[in-house]
Amino acid sequence: MSIWIILIAVMVLSFIIQRVLQRKFNKYSEVPSPGGLTGAEVARLMLERNGIHDVEVISIDGKLTDHYNPEDATINLSRDVYAGRSVAACAVAAHETGHAIQHAKGYGPLRLRTALVPVVTFANNTVQWVLLLGVILINLTPALLWAGIALFAMTTFFSFVTLPVEINASSRAVEWLTSEGVLDAQTRPMAVDALKWAAYTYVIAAIGSLATLLYYIAVANSRR
Repeated sequence: MSIWIILIAVMVLSFIIQRVLQRKFNKYSEVPSPGGLTGAEVARLMLERNGIHDVEVISIDGKLTDHYNPEDATINLSRDVYAGRSVAACAVAAHETGHAIQHAKGYGPLRLRTALVPVVTFANNTVQWVLLLGVILINLTPALLWAGIALFAMTTFFSFVTLPVEINASSRAVEWLTSEGVLDAQTRPMAVDALKWAAYTYVIAAIGSLATLLYYIAVANSRR
């Protein structure tokens, strides 16, 4: 029962965080950045300042779809961020560029996260079916449920490894934006606030994944 309470609480918090995040980004998208740079210009300048010349900054469709792709060395910015000159656009662009810098400098947690991607991809593609069959056939083949739990544990571990990667990228972003004068004393807290709420989405996802993992472990133990 306590695990179910946690799962429900996580769902409610996740919904609240997503709504607040959207509201924050909408609000800070209306605030011009003191430096007057677009998100694309921020990303390119930040790459240049860090001696990175093999990463391309491109525009993509969607909203809050921004991401760094290490496979093809691209920083993918949504159109509003790519062309935007707001505090939000600069913060998001610098955050994604922070991931490129992590990659170039061999940041430990990012290297671990990247190494886990093939395993987690396999786990994500199979875990639902293995867990479902494991629950249905638990009296016949209890090992199947534990196999599903092991797969789900990998995705949970991946969620927690992601946390320092995202937090560090945000720290790099704010530090660089401040030192380069892209943000000032008035707009810096806005960027920190926006990136903080973005980080909360990863925190609540990790907590939710852990709670779900504990639920399946409890199910497996109860059928012994």
